[in-house]
Amino acid sequence: MATMRAVVYEGPFKVSIQKVPKPTILHSDDIIVKVTTTCICGSDLHMYEGRTAAEAGIVFGHENMGMVDEVGAGVTLLKKGDRVVMPFNVACGRCLNCEEGKSAFCTHVNPGFAGGAYGYVAMGPYPGGQAEYVRVPFADFNALKLPPGTEHEEDFALLADIFPTGWHGVQLSGFRPGESIAVFGAGPVGLMAAYSAVLRGASEVYVVDRVPERLAKAKEIGCIPIDFSASDPVAQILKLRGGKEVDRGVDAVGYQATTGDGKTERPNSVLEALIRVVRPTGGLGIPGLYVPSDPGAPDSASAKGYISFPFGKLFEKGLTIGTGQCNVKAYNRYLRDLIIAGKAKPSFVISHNLTLDEAASAYEKFDKRIDGYTKVLLHP
Repeated sequence: MATMRAVVYEGPFKVSIQKVPKPTILHSDDIIVKVTTTCICGSDLHMYEGRTAAEAGIVFGHENMGMVDEVGAGVTLLKKGDRVVMPFNVACGRCLNCEEGKSAFCTHVNPGFAGGAYGYVAMGPYPGGQAEYVRVPFADFNALKLPPGTEHEEDFALLADIFPTGWHGVQLSGFRPGESIAVFGAGPVGLMAAYSAVLRGASEVYVVDRVPERLAKAKEIGCIPIDFSASDPVAQILKLRGGKEVDRGVDAVGYQATTGDGKTERPNSVLEALIRVVRPTGGLGIPGLYVPSDPGAPDSASAKGYISFPFGKLFEKGLTIGTGQCNVKAYNRYLRDLIIAGKAKPSFVISHNLTLDEAASAYEKFDKRIDGYTKVLLHP
């Protein structure tokens, strides 16, 4: 059996490069892609830290692009040599949710769970692409063709997840051009949400984080950085706005939110802050990850996915909430065309381009938020 190199999860805080079976065509709808770029995602860190039910042996990697290497007999829109990027969602394109554009919630590819993905715990039997090759099922539906060559490689790689997910977070909030918005979390998805709000015509974008390098990135794209390690971020925003709340809010942090010192986890802290800082009848977009079980949770309720927040205040203010993973296919071709036209360059978030063999060190540094690691691209 042919083998390849891949990033394999061994247990909490440990990944390694191992030889694993090279993927083969299993269905006539499949393609095999030779990976040119694959990204380490913040949600990979949840598994890396042992904060999910992930077991040793998973090949990580749900943000993948490359060149079509093999084509199944039933594939009609793609050919060998095509340059493609894949949404992190694995979707069939045929079920009710896929037909309605909600490909993140495909009911066919992973029965018993709402949606599928490459290389992620509980999201189906689809090995990840932090490897030399990756199998793409339902390829005509799941692979987005890109212009040939190597131009915009970094930007196009972000179409697999974080650029559409950031855009989706703003969309979930009900945002309209001219409105103000607060984005909690300046990791890659938070920065992409802030950037999306700027592209979509926000009047003011506040970005809340505690890591200086991340806040500096937010300022570079015209946002107002808010350091929540200094004081209550809601109070800071309200003071800057003369007491006025913002129109929309985005949670790009998720269930591992912390207090200002970054040492104590409070899974509900961002949700509470958003309810305080968004105006009555405004909206909250929550693309930040929340999970149904968390082995390392700070309390027994959140360990089972139960997160408390002031629902009474949410009701009083008439706030709307949009949640869930991004339906990447709803956005990726349009964001691709913004990149091609020179209207968007999301690669400003990328801090490191590394070889696959450097993955273990990259995971450690990205997890510790040291040495400027904000977004890492691996090149097998």
